[in-house]
Amino acid sequence: MDRKSFLKKTLLAGAMGALSPQMLRAKNVKLKNSDYDQLMKQVGFNHLPNKEEKTMNTVLHKANTRGHANHGWLDSHHSFSFANYYNPQRMNFGVLRVLNDDIVANGRGFSTHPHDNMEIISIPLEGDLEHKDSLGNTAVIKEGDIQVMSAGTGVFHSEYNKNRDKQVKFLQIWLFPNKRQVTPRYDQISLDKGKMKNNLQQILSPNPKDEGVWIHQNAWFHMGNLEKGKKLTYQFKDKANGVYAFILDGKTTIEGQPLEKRDGFGVWNTDQINIKADENASVLLMEVPMEI
Repeated sequence: MDRKSFLKKTLLAGAMGALSPQMLRAKNVKLKNSDYDQLMKQVGFNHLPNKEEKTMNTVLHKANTRGHANHGWLDSHHSFSFANYYNPQRMNFGVLRVLNDDIVANGRGFSTHPHDNMEIISIPLEGDLEHKDSLGNTAVIKEGDIQVMSAGTGVFHSEYNKNRDKQVKFLQIWLFPNKRQVTPRYDQISLDKGKMKNNLQQILSPNPKDEGVWIHQNAWFHMGNLEKGKKLTYQFKDKANGVYAFILDGKTTIEGQPLEKRDGFGVWNTDQINIKADENASVLLMEVPMEI
């Protein structure tokens, strides 16, 4: 089997494969195929640090260059290779492996499927989504929430839009963890949108006692809603990290690069970035380790 066929088979099965509902209640989850192992095989050398390079590096992913798949019930744009979308130049940004911009039709959803050894973050942008998993959790995440699942030794879950009259829009983000075979865990919180006005609110970190949810990785996420003309400087938490900025709405300029809705822009080999809102804009910053 060639590399492209392998990617299509393994990623599609790992992300969307349907299993029996009974698996949701499994107490001892054992997975034959590991998300971590499969996705690590597919990681490219793109967007990894050049230790000899001392100047700032950037990579631009315009919204209209993303992978796209419309399954009827699911309309998804992929910033990085995923399922049937394969681009060897867009495999990852450091430990950031998946950034999917998903729209789930009313009354539809992801049937029960497994994950292991991945840090999975969901950020609803519109509507609400019901989550069920083999840990016994049943919850609804809605616009203004953030959800995290450390898959660890293995977990099964489903995500479903129970609304009959409206769709759900959400971001699905996968990061490689810095520690494997951890006990699976689930968490979600509601964010204070007031803290995002003309500010970058921390919504994720490596520290359970810090603001936002936490994960098994040296990563920090921030979100901000900026008024036209607002300027901010983001200081990296770790100089070895990079930042992948995803423009949720509006127009901004980051380090001189004009960006529009759903554009992605990665920056590394620096310790800060300058952001300017060219019109009212919403921004997600994902600071992640560049070495895997």
